[in-house]
Amino acid sequence: MSDGAGQILPTKMTLKRDQGLEVTWADGKVSNYPLGYLRSMCPCASCKEVRGSTTQKKSSLTILPGNYATPLTVTGVEKIGSYALRLDWSDQHGSGIYSFQYLREIMREK
Repeated sequence: MSDGAGQILPTKMTLKRDQGLEVTWADGKVSNYPLGYLRSMCPCASCKEVRGSTTQKKSSLTILPGNYATPLTVTGVEKIGSYALRLDWSDQHGSGIYSFQYLREIMREK
């Protein structure tokens, strides 16, 4: 199933709050997103800026904003319309909206 604009939509999403997100897409592909990967790819403006600045300085260590004193988990999830998810993280971050298109772009096939 697509959204009419050619975007392939998820048919099933399973979130394990301490492990990751699994998405089955309408074209039959299955993607796994480990929590650390999802958090590091947060699409919010602050995280994009940090990733962009470290891309320019190849020798830099990328440290995204957040509290990493405890293991990373998802503390809440909200579906945004029919196009995205917003995840609340245990590091008190929750401003990133993961559109289905973005998840598809960063997908890792199972």
